[in-house]
Amino acid sequence: MLTPDNLGVIEAIARNGSFAAAARELGRVPSALTYSVRQLEEALDALLFDRRSRQARLTPAGEELLAESRRLLLDLDAVANRVHRVATGWESRLGIAVDGLISRRTLFDLVAAFYGLAAPSGRPAGDGPATTQLRLRAEVLAGTWEALISGQVDLALGAGRTVDVPSGICVEPLGTMAFTYAVAPGHPLAKVRGPVGDRELAAHRAVAVADSARRMSALTVNLLPGQDVLTVGSMADKLAAQLRGLGCGYLPEPLARPYIESGALVACRLQRPEPSAQLVYAWRNGEGLALRWWLSQLRSAPTRAALLSCID
Repeated sequence: MLTPDNLGVIEAIARNGSFAAAARELGRVPSALTYSVRQLEEALDALLFDRRSRQARLTPAGEELLAESRRLLLDLDAVANRVHRVATGWESRLGIAVDGLISRRTLFDLVAAFYGLAAPSGRPAGDGPATTQLRLRAEVLAGTWEALISGQVDLALGAGRTVDVPSGICVEPLGTMAFTYAVAPGHPLAKVRGPVGDRELAAHRAVAVADSARRMSALTVNLLPGQDVLTVGSMADKLAAQLRGLGCGYLPEPLARPYIESGALVACRLQRPEPSAQLVYAWRNGEGLALRWWLSQLRSAPTRAALLSCID
């Protein structure tokens, strides 16, 4: 009874909060989902959902099954990917975790080049890069590492040197990202001429991008004790908030530069030195042809520089 289909039903019901909503998502009738769940409960001799609640809430047994089923589905997906890679040399899927500091324009230039590859001569039609599904994940800070270490992706771009890398993970330098402390022209800090100290900074709301890690310890960067913080979900949101004067904080220098030049942002001089981040790209051992192609692109110094030169 523990089939990918049944486990997917449990996950959909738990995520949507009701059998009806899950049925709409899966394109099935609610009675079919109810029947699948009852069969699974009978086979496991365990109640998976609490029927006393109006919402479809998992019992402790159901929560355990859901946690384990996600791991099992990832394992099944990895096995299928390995089999396909052995048979053709090309991965059926290639997952890439992309940190918020990476230029999306350059990233999608690489994606376009990858999809533009022709299948090697002598191979049957459909046997080549076109058969590899790319899965891009936007991550932040420790979340970029977590996606790679947990096996959810095969390649991570823009990770910081912040974790102990386990065996089976290869790491190469990507480059250095400089940061600039910037505020909107109407922000009180924009009028301060001398270098600003930490005490004065702490009196103003900071804007921070939330670490996307779910299991690893989340990282907090460049925030001061007791400082009010507006937490947002992406670097684009952080920029938008600071442009509107909702807070202050460090922005990647390539991202902040055009707004400072146009006067939409003001760079602040601080008593503390401006930070920079040493970024890397990392991948899991066991290269297929698709991952090998991406790594060949990343060995190019101009490509690495372009990935960090503009954030858009």
